Amino acid sequence: MTLIVKGSGITIDDVVKVARHGEKVELHPESVKKINKCRAMLERKVDAHEIMYGVNTGIGEFSEVVLNDDQVKEFQKYLVYNHAAGIGEAMPLEHVRGAMLGRINVHAHGNSGVRLEITQTLVDMLNKGVTPFVCKKGSVGACGDLAPMSQIALLMMGEGHAYYKGEFLTGKEALDKAEIPVPGLMARDGLATINGSNVMTAMSAIYLHDVNNWLKQAEIACTMSLEALRANFGPYNHKIHEIRGFKGAMRSAAAIRKIATDGDLLEKRIKVKVQDAYSMRSTPQVIGAAHDAVAWARSQVEIELNGVGDNPIFFPDENMQLSGANFQGTPVSLPMDLIGAAVTMVSVLSERRLNRLNNPALSVGLPPFLTKGAGMFSGMMLSQYTADMQIVEQRILSAPASIQSIPAAADQEDFVSMGMNTAIKNIQILDNAFGILGIEFMAAAQALDLREKYEEKFIFGKGTQVAKDVIRKHIAYLDIDRPLYPDHNTMKALVQTCEILHEVEKAVGSLE
Repeated sequence: MTLIVKGSGITIDDVVKVARHGEKVELHPESVKKINKCRAMLERKVDAHEIMYGVNTGIGEFSEVVLNDDQVKEFQKYLVYNHAAGIGEAMPLEHVRGAMLGRINVHAHGNSGVRLEITQTLVDMLNKGVTPFVCKKGSVGACGDLAPMSQIALLMMGEGHAYYKGEFLTGKEALDKAEIPVPGLMARDGLATINGSNVMTAMSAIYLHDVNNWLKQAEIACTMSLEALRANFGPYNHKIHEIRGFKGAMRSAAAIRKIATDGDLLEKRIKVKVQDAYSMRSTPQVIGAAHDAVAWARSQVEIELNGVGDNPIFFPDENMQLSGANFQGTPVSLPMDLIGAAVTMVSVLSERRLNRLNNPALSVGLPPFLTKGAGMFSGMMLSQYTADMQIVEQRILSAPASIQSIPAAADQEDFVSMGMNTAIKNIQILDNAFGILGIEFMAAAQALDLREKYEEKFIFGKGTQVAKDVIRKHIAYLDIDRPLYPDHNTMKALVQTCEILHEVEKAVGSLE
């Protein structure tokens, strides 16, 4: 498959396909025409010495400095040099690739004034696997992600560094090996390559894809724990959620019912309490709220993916250029701050169910800490410690970055989004969430096995049984104590791969 880029219609799933899975991209012929038309207008304005920000003026605090003809030719090079000021280790390649796709889609509108050669070079780099080396840190998320995007722009001059077929090379070596010509930078080209929030947007798009899969797995783990705790499934009746009206809660309750399909508890073949604790009966309301937050964030991120995030913006049909602030990352950083908090919230709920599985006063007959050798053995006592530590880190990281602006550029840029901070901390939050959920899965599988071994057997839900079977392919039942860190890391990796999710959805259908 090839993704046709035309300035509209790109989804989060498209970003994942290109950035993570290497799907090819191609500029739509109409976008080629639009790019060339806009460039022709810009060149006429340059020849007429019309003042245009970042073309024949300086940038930021130097925007009032008008450049002469010779300076205009050199300015883009020094602009990119100056802004390639990041720090730290390499950004994951999928984030860089996603940012390149986003920038191509901005150019495809035909409002950036960039030469077609620049956009086509980005397309060729994606298709041939040349991925610039970009430092993780340095962007404040306004005037775009200038520092990381400038490391991409360095390759337009055959400079910087890049990865190609597993090798770390100079930019020129990578382009030469991939047989991609170096386009060079002319008037406007540098700023048109860097002046948008494309990195944080790409990171957010990929993150939302992964969060959606994680939330579905949270519903699987919840169902396993509910069955292990002999829960009342009445709170998952569709009528309860339809009468309130939240779409996320309806979706979550429906997913949990699917996972529990054909089980004794859902089919009311086992006596249960009239009412369970909140961590058992309010999951649809909690995970549902996270689903609703993701839906909003997804809409915002996809608007940004398909909009013109640039400055200045050119309107060739009106022979006009306007300078504004469409590089400002706040429309992405604000909803994404919410998503980090939502993942933390659902992780807290997961840990509360883990607590009930471990606590003999709350576990409806399960042995203390899920071990039959209490006293000699401690079972999963310390697994809860590990989950709790990660939750505290999540809570610390859930403070919003979008309110943390520090003025820069001599107060010309006196409010910035700090959206890169949001994107970076969200990845750390989700990394912990994989581990926390993996521990709940492990505990729930242990509890279900204990029910089977020592009590009158009852039938688990179809999805619950499948999930337990997948877990048992990777970690063994905890009969006697052993070091648990290998199991914890195995379960974390299992959640990341989504193997449990894929197998459950094969058995019961999509959990969307």
